[in-house]
Parts: sequence; structure tokens; C-alpha cells
Amino acid sequence: MGVRAQQKEKTRRSLIDAAFNQLSAEHGFSNLSLREVAREAGIAPTSFYRHFKDMDELGLTMVDEGGLMLRQLMRKARQRINKGGSSTIRISTDTFMEFVTSHPNVFRLLLQERSGNSAAFRQAVNREIRHFVEELTDYLTHSTTLDKTLATLQSEAMLVIVFNAGAEALDITAQGRQELAERVILQLHMIANGAQSMQITTENE
Repeated sequence: MGVRAQQKEKTRRSLIDAAFNQLSAEHGFSNLSLREVAREAGIAPTSFYRHFKDMDELGLTMVDEGGLMLRQLMRKARQRINKGGSSTIRISTDTFMEFVTSHPNVFRLLLQERSGNSAAFRQAVNREIRHFVEELTDYLTHSTTLDKTLATLQSEAMLVIVFNAGAEALDITAQGRQELAERVILQLHMIANGAQSMQITTENE
């Protein structure tokens, strides 16, 4: 990559980071202005268009990046499990809570745009969620005795629990997050045990 290409990529990265930095519970992506993002990134507003067609393209890029970031962290968590770590559910829950704590604005974007006004953004978030479910389903079918149907249902149920917990974790103390994580771990075990029981029942019919 040449010097000019490196500089362009650096500026593009600065715009993405600037937009993430400006998100908050009260200030969603739809409230961001191109001028605000450009100013925080340290570039002239007109230079924005060298990197993104408009704010929507920037936002969709952020959704894709946020979803990928979360999936990569969960892949690393599963690698720790495969190397003889502790409970699959505990490691996965702890990893997710670390993600929400360390990157609150990334998760906030996924959460807000999942039910936002833009169909394109909702579709983008749902696509990331579907990728997440597919990866978890694949893991469950290879690491448990569940068939694909039950593994998919378990993955979808787990995702609902985890995303709801993530939303709650954004606004509570560290102690509260720890207590929430323990509750989530118990709920996920209940879902996993239920799926396993259904598999056994199906096999015995």
C-alpha cells in the first residue's frame, strides 16, 4: 500500500472512530451531523466525501464493523474453551460483557439501529445478528449432540437473552454487571439444558 493509500485509510479510520466516539444513550447515530464527525476527525467537511458517499454509508460501515468485532471476540472465546478453559457459557458471557464494557458505543449502535427508523440499518444489524446465530449454531452442532434445528433455536434464544442483558449492562455499575452476568449464565444454562432434553426426547420417539 502506497503512502497516499495509507493516509486515505488512516483518515477513513479517523472518521469511523470519531462517529463512534460521539454516540451515547441520548445521542444516536441519526443525531450525528457530518460536520460534527468531520470536526472530531480533524478534517474539512468537504473531505468527508472522499471516503464515504454520505452519512448512511458511514453508519452501515460502522454496523458491519461492530458486528464483525463482536463475532471475532466470540471466536476467540470459543478457542479458549477448546483449549480446556472453563464453562462454555461462562466464558462466552464474560467475553460479551467485556465487549459491552470496553466498547459501549459499538454495542449501543447495534442496539439502537436494530429497531431504528432506517430499513437499511435494521437490515444491516439483522444480517450481523444472523451471522452471529449461524456461527453459534455451527459451534453447537459440532460440540454437542444437538441437531441443526435445535442448535439454531438454542442460538436464537441465547442471543435474545444476551442482547437484552447487554442493553441493561450499559447503564449499571460494575457490581451490577457482575450480578447480571451471573443471572444470564443461569438463564443460558436453562436454555441449553432444555434444548438437550428436547434432543433426547426426539431421539427416543
